Amino acid sequence: MVSVPELCRIVESGFQPLSCACTVNPDGALRIKVFERSTGRIDLLITGVSPAQLSSARAISNLIGEFHTEMRAGRRAFAG
Repeated sequence: MVSVPELCRIVESGFQPLSCACTVNPDGALRIKVFERSTGRIDLLITGVSPAQLSSARAISNLIGEFHTEMRAGRRAFAG
């Protein structure tokens, strides 16, 4: 199992050159915000991601891939 801080570091690195902030909500779920630092434009905002479901490199990679797909589709949020 990947620790939550390490999980956040992996997720944040998956969106470069955009900036990404991964934080933990009080309920333990992750909040992932992908944005352009220079303008502050938010490209993606996801809340309620369960870290328990991200227990392997493949699961983390799949999640990042899904979010990239959503960003390419021009959506502002993804309910997963």
